[in-house]
Amino acid sequence: MKFRLILACVAAVTISACSSSPEDVDTSRVSDVEAGYARAQSAMQSGNFNMALQTMQALSTQYPFGPLTNQIQLDLIYLYYKTGDIDKALTTIDRFTRLNPNHQSIDYALYMRGLTNERALENFFQELVGIDRADRDATKAREAFDDYAELVRRFPDSKYAADARQRMLGLKSRLARHELAVAQYYMKREAYLAAANRSKYVLENFGGLPETEYALGIMIEAYNSLNLSELAADARATLQQNFPQSAYLK
Repeated sequence: MKFRLILACVAAVTISACSSSPEDVDTSRVSDVEAGYARAQSAMQSGNFNMALQTMQALSTQYPFGPLTNQIQLDLIYLYYKTGDIDKALTTIDRFTRLNPNHQSIDYALYMRGLTNERALENFFQELVGIDRADRDATKAREAFDDYAELVRRFPDSKYAADARQRMLGLKSRLARHELAVAQYYMKREAYLAAANRSKYVLENFGGLPETEYALGIMIEAYNSLNLSELAADARATLQQNFPQSAYLK
């Protein structure tokens, strides 16, 4: 009697399992993902980025594969950026581009990588009081510049390309100021040749920027301090030609 009861229970479980086809399970699963994604999108649109991030992270963990997988990862990139989690944003970007090298949104990923590296440069207190910290480590500025440069090179017609080009100009100015801050540091310590070489680097790599005027001024002073009158005269002539009203000519 007990044996028959066990067989009956097993049969009931088997029939129940068979009644749920793979299609039914997948449909329910997709429905759950879509519902969760809709909630995350609603939170994003209302500016509740922390809640949107929590929901997207849960979706990414619970449903690592599916029709919305790539879009969830792209949204996570944006949400990490908006919430200031630089490391996770960059890690997610790198993973996405590595796994999806031909995805239609690679240009967006490159753009977000540039924005994220730029954000790493920010310091709220220094920006608030207007302190120009051009002497800070320029690694992230260079990385952001390279990200935008790759975007423009690979996707010149991307909707993000125009803003990337504009940001590259600002980053070039920041990088030039960094080099000049280092050159001024050398000048104060009477390392005149090192200062002149830093300034020369600015001329060779950031031509056309206003910072080149200051670079030439440093070069003139440095070469004069080294008694290299011919090089000083060349720098002065270049300054005269490009910045005839410069205070460094006096």
